[in-house]
Amino acid sequence: MAVRIGIIGAGNIGSVHASQFSQLRDACEITAITDLYLPLAEQRAAEFGIPGVPESPEALIQSPNVDAVIIGVPNQYHAEFAVRAIEAGKHVLLEKPMGINAAAAKQILKASQASDKVVMIGHQMRWESVPMQIKEQIDRGELGRIYTAKTGWFRRKGIPGWGTWFTRMDQSGGGPLIDIGVHMLDLALYLMGNPKPVSVFGSTYAEFGPKRKGIGTWGKPNWSGVYDVEDLATAMIKMEDGSTLTLEVSWAVHMDTDNTPFVHLMGTEGGASYRGATGKLLTEKFDKPLETPLSRPENDESERLRLSRHFIDCILTGKRPITSALTGYTNNLVLDAIYESSRTGHEVKLDWNL
Repeated sequence: MAVRIGIIGAGNIGSVHASQFSQLRDACEITAITDLYLPLAEQRAAEFGIPGVPESPEALIQSPNVDAVIIGVPNQYHAEFAVRAIEAGKHVLLEKPMGINAAAAKQILKASQASDKVVMIGHQMRWESVPMQIKEQIDRGELGRIYTAKTGWFRRKGIPGWGTWFTRMDQSGGGPLIDIGVHMLDLALYLMGNPKPVSVFGSTYAEFGPKRKGIGTWGKPNWSGVYDVEDLATAMIKMEDGSTLTLEVSWAVHMDTDNTPFVHLMGTEGGASYRGATGKLLTEKFDKPLETPLSRPENDESERLRLSRHFIDCILTGKRPITSALTGYTNNLVLDAIYESSRTGHEVKLDWNL
């Protein structure tokens, strides 16, 4: 029997999910979509041939025609809808970040732990071709022990939706750190072997947004709205095993950048670099440096499609998703610590008590 999917959120990301899951019709079908603005949900339903448009998220969650719920709404609603869906016996695919903060993420994690349903976070970068190639070599032991890494994403002029929920702390939970930084944090920790973060020292800055500079093309600005988040963040994260990770992200910055996400892994036997659609494996042979280039294969399917297939596969087989609720909570815990460290000026030790 095909997995019946309902989508909460008919905006840009909801449309992406509808497009991807529509390509997996042998294993699933999208039976419902809703949005706080119902005409948009009706538009998406017409676009993708979705038969149901429930009048509210709660109606979709309680629908007997939905087995799995995809949540693609502003960050402030993630915990509310995810917990309701899990408690209603639905599988859940939740857009990043898992929660608006660690407290919200903890609610989702506890609901997940009390359930036998699949709860997965939509970190699609783990399914990009080059990181997958790097992970294969890591799992073979080619890099040895990864003792330090550096990751980031510098956008030079890319503040999204100035004045909308994107730039309001009470609705988004932060700026580029929680928006794109969470992707880089998640990918780097995954490639490092999921070491346990134990302490953080970080700083955040808002030098562009309050001046209405650095505006990007994503989203429509609301000039009567609010900007009270950062536009650059930097942090050093220490792991229980002694390894370290440096994280740097911006929505806007005066620097020479190609606006491309990156991860650099430094291991005892080799290293790896990922930058957008390309990468390198690096080592030393016969006393000489050796590099092996990596790239995305021709006609490669999208990372979003691989993510969607993984979600369905986990539902059908009972496998644990690689972007589990625990990984989502870990990310939120680190992000909260970076914001706290910036506020206090001190190192923050992570509290793992649930």
